[in-house]
Amino acid sequence: MPDPAPCACHLSPDIEPVPGRKDILDEHHGTGLAIPTRPLRLRGSMQQWDPPMKSSLCLLTSVLLSTTALAQAPAPDQQQADPVEETEAPEDENLRPVTPPDNLPEQTPEDGATGESIAADDEKPEWDVNAPPGVAIEQVPIRTDEATWVDVDVSPDGRTIAFNVLGDIYTMPITGGTPTRIAEGLAWEVQPRFSPDGTRIAFTSDRGGGDNIWIMNADGSDKRQLTKEDFRLMHQPTWSPDGQYIAAKKHFTTGRSLGTGEIWLYHVSGGGGVKLVKRASEALQKELGEPVYAPDGEAVYYSRNVTGGPIFEYAQDSTQGTFAIERYELATGEVTTAVSGFGGAVRPQPSPDGNSLAFIRRDKDQTELWVKNLATGQQRMIYGDLDMDMQETWAVHGFYPLMDWVPDGNSIVLWAGGKLKRVAADGSGASDIPFSINDTRGVADAPHPVIPVSPDSFTAKIPRFASVSPDGRTVVFESLGKLYAKPVGGGAERRLTSGTDDALELWPSWSRDGRRITYVRWTDSGLGQIMTANANGSGARAVTTMRGHYANPRFSPTGDTIVFEKRSGGYLTSPEFSENAGVYSVSAAGGTPQLVARDTSNPQFGADSDRLFMLGRKDGKLQLLSADLDGEARQVHAEGELATEYHVSPRGDFVAFRENYEVFATPLMPGGQAVTVGEKASSLPVVRASKGGADYIGWSEGGDMLTWSMGPVLYRASLASMFANAPKDKDAPAFVPPTSGTSLERSVAADKPRGTVAITGAKILTMAGDGAGAIANGTIVITGDRIAAIGPASSVQVPQGATVIDAAGKTIMPGLVDAHAHGPQGTGDLVPQQNWSLVQNLAMGTTKIHDPSSQASMIFAAAERQRAGTLLAPRIFSTAEIVYGAKAPSVYARIDSYEDALAHIQRIKAQGGISIKNYNQPRRDQRQQVVAAARVENMLVVAEGGSLFGMDMNLIADGNSTLEHNVPGEVFYEDVLQFWAGTNVNYTPTLVVTYGGLAGDPYWRQATDVFANPLMVHTPPRQLIAQTARRVKAPDWAFVDDEAAREAKKLAQRGVKVSIGAHGQQAGVAAHWELWSFARGGMTAVEALRAGTIEPAKSLGMERDIGSLEVGKLADLIVLDADPSENIRNSDKIDRVMLGGRLYDARTMNEVETGNARRLPYWWE
Repeated sequence: MPDPAPCACHLSPDIEPVPGRKDILDEHHGTGLAIPTRPLRLRGSMQQWDPPMKSSLCLLTSVLLSTTALAQAPAPDQQQADPVEETEAPEDENLRPVTPPDNLPEQTPEDGATGESIAADDEKPEWDVNAPPGVAIEQVPIRTDEATWVDVDVSPDGRTIAFNVLGDIYTMPITGGTPTRIAEGLAWEVQPRFSPDGTRIAFTSDRGGGDNIWIMNADGSDKRQLTKEDFRLMHQPTWSPDGQYIAAKKHFTTGRSLGTGEIWLYHVSGGGGVKLVKRASEALQKELGEPVYAPDGEAVYYSRNVTGGPIFEYAQDSTQGTFAIERYELATGEVTTAVSGFGGAVRPQPSPDGNSLAFIRRDKDQTELWVKNLATGQQRMIYGDLDMDMQETWAVHGFYPLMDWVPDGNSIVLWAGGKLKRVAADGSGASDIPFSINDTRGVADAPHPVIPVSPDSFTAKIPRFASVSPDGRTVVFESLGKLYAKPVGGGAERRLTSGTDDALELWPSWSRDGRRITYVRWTDSGLGQIMTANANGSGARAVTTMRGHYANPRFSPTGDTIVFEKRSGGYLTSPEFSENAGVYSVSAAGGTPQLVARDTSNPQFGADSDRLFMLGRKDGKLQLLSADLDGEARQVHAEGELATEYHVSPRGDFVAFRENYEVFATPLMPGGQAVTVGEKASSLPVVRASKGGADYIGWSEGGDMLTWSMGPVLYRASLASMFANAPKDKDAPAFVPPTSGTSLERSVAADKPRGTVAITGAKILTMAGDGAGAIANGTIVITGDRIAAIGPASSVQVPQGATVIDAAGKTIMPGLVDAHAHGPQGTGDLVPQQNWSLVQNLAMGTTKIHDPSSQASMIFAAAERQRAGTLLAPRIFSTAEIVYGAKAPSVYARIDSYEDALAHIQRIKAQGGISIKNYNQPRRDQRQQVVAAARVENMLVVAEGGSLFGMDMNLIADGNSTLEHNVPGEVFYEDVLQFWAGTNVNYTPTLVVTYGGLAGDPYWRQATDVFANPLMVHTPPRQLIAQTARRVKAPDWAFVDDEAAREAKKLAQRGVKVSIGAHGQQAGVAAHWELWSFARGGMTAVEALRAGTIEPAKSLGMERDIGSLEVGKLADLIVLDADPSENIRNSDKIDRVMLGGRLYDARTMNEVETGNARRLPYWWE
């Protein structure tokens, strides 16, 4: 969701989700500006006004000489939370927490925040948001007299209103009628504000690439860009009363796209702006925004989250006083509270005479319009039938649409119930301002490739731990849990070791003389051992005698010592032997390991055996440090805010680091001088060695050759080709990263059963056609892994010799297809032999998952093992790491061009991805470029708007394949319904983690005894009790999963494919919560079942293989004791689960009837 939880080292989803939660993983001051306090006219009376004698110069001086005002907030008492897919605990809370950088790069004028005023047609950028290159835009008719989330403003003479519908801006007489569109196109343009003289309109637009403040004439002509931010985006303009300045909210991200705002002031002629209200800290993730000038020009009102701590909370309690309205005095910088109290206070709008303040407040589940008399403090509710505000979620653009007073101060114009309303200021009533729109909106076609689910063979695309021998001739790598060796120059791979058991062989590394290899041998029951073997794989022996959670073994240069990581277990693996985690050394001949350091990882040597390099963290930055083998005499050699790995060359003279998924090389300074590294660091030469991503970075040939892999290819680059021994001529050719290398692909036969099985006597819900496709007494014949025949028992003949399974009294339906799953696939590149979380999902009927946020090296390794039959799990598909816009080091995907976007998409495709998670890139052009690249590569694009209505709508317009997470807002009115139905963009609302209030996850935890479900036996029992036994209750009106489901049903009825997405909230049962919440929102049981089966299969391009029970499709099905088409709550009454023709007992997950495979013991058994 909004940006949920990649961690800042490696994405290691090895921490369980927290039940019911979605969060888990230099500013420029312009000069020469006069702060306006002397308005030319009052908008109410239009007469000249002379305030007490205060000059603009005096006020400017006082502002610049004083400290910029901090929003009233205590210093943060917590560290910044891990970046996540914002619902999403990284998206999910399954990732290992790591504190992100404390000081993310600030926006400077050089970064694009020049604020220079330019004509819209001058120096057009290469990428035109209104006309994306190579994209055909079709027009969708919009005919409506109601609309969704409409900002409205009143002209100074009171005759005209300006408002926006679906990203276009209109003007219209205040009495109503047919509006005139004055800003249109693919660009999203909202928040119109008339200038004090009524001749111009300020508005928010992304037509320049990202959200910025623009100005146009009141008739829509002469659009000019005022602010020019390209990372910290601008919203919510408000004019000074003299028309010379515009204040606006600038959004600041943290390591997540979640963040806060500051109030900045700009002269209408341009400039970099002056900061008025500063955020309390760089770690703050709580909103500040909705600025509006006081009518006398002496202050700016704004709203702010006033709760303690810096970390954003989902479903924050709107009954409390979460938000308050504050007033910033321009002359002194003093900040005072204007309105606060239970139900909060947002969207301030002062009356024309300045005596009253209108604002929005919540009462239970009802949003209301209130007015406060600023002289007496009296507050009164004047209108109580507004749409739901956004106080409980993330609302960069404001918690309620813009509203405005009419000049005489007798009424307020605002949006409510899909209509424009004029509300009497005394609360005596309200009337509609009718409007009728008959025009179109542009949309791009969304990519929807056909995805083969289970071919007879597959290509293993994620060889891991590629390690090249010191002579550069041989590469050793892991694939499907075993080590292989292959000549770098080409030839066939071979198994390195001769072991025939199921143990995993991981993290291979060579001795400096090339004669030996060290690696980790792992079994779930026996845990890990540090091993050594001869270079040809013979003579394997254990170096350690104690079991442990070991990783990353490395030989010393002399070969007599091995260093390694000892980690902690728990959650996916046994918690035993987890004491005293850290970096250790042990004799290569065997012995007792010695602790080197507790707070470091990734041990490695340079030229000397008596000095060890390791990775550590300080102040959010990843450091390369060294120490002796006792952990003493530490030195820091390099650090970087966006670096995620360091790899020291064997000579110790160069270091490779990874940033933005690429590998870079730079000289390593001798001694203890710490150097800041980064792609654009300038203190030492930096060369990008890779193009298109880099994993498993290493050195060979004595440090002369840098190596890495990406997907199934090993790449190499010589140091000599990257670095000269003297300064190069200006016209000397630059280093070109290699585009070809050694293929490490392996063709693997998929695991498929043989023989024929017939299931007879059951009621079958095929989901074929438009309904349940029910067969009262049916027979299914399965040959191998696919359905050979299905129909009424009277018409389907059971083949001779088939295994017959009597299912009389049972109901059979297709397996569930979880379109938005999360969950741990491993921990720190260890994908265990068995993953209880995956088994739990399969036991409760989920036969296919699509995870839109995970770590490529683990989820694709798990997917390949599932296909090969060595991992008991649903079928696994994923986007791998999100294409993320916030600067979280491990997942930040910098996109400055279409070519950058294409490189990220090709990287994920090379690793095995079928889809891309287009996730909170801050600019519209970046998001469009991701879609364009995915379209070229024929990949799905699953996108998330992070609780932002506007971003959700333009993600639809831009042709993303699906929209993930619910669109915020209580009701979709006709504009949204017609618009969305005119596209081929699908919807996965993830009802378990809805924006805007309490979601399905906490609802079903309070409504059911999850711990008592007999099928939840595949979850660690103590953990299950801790997660589900003691629950927080709330009244039904506090939950919004049913409202989100109700609106999703409207879309489904108009042809939008709507799917379940369990989001990893509670393995196994969360997919059923999704079904049940759809029913809570008004879907019939059959409609909900289709949302869990055939609709997600269609949405993901997999309906040829899964989603319904039809001849030729895979035999992925559930055998139930009760019929869920009669009562949706029967969906978890599961007796058996079949995956690809293999039938499992849901309670034991042992194979029955079709074979005798046995589940491995769980670590707690």
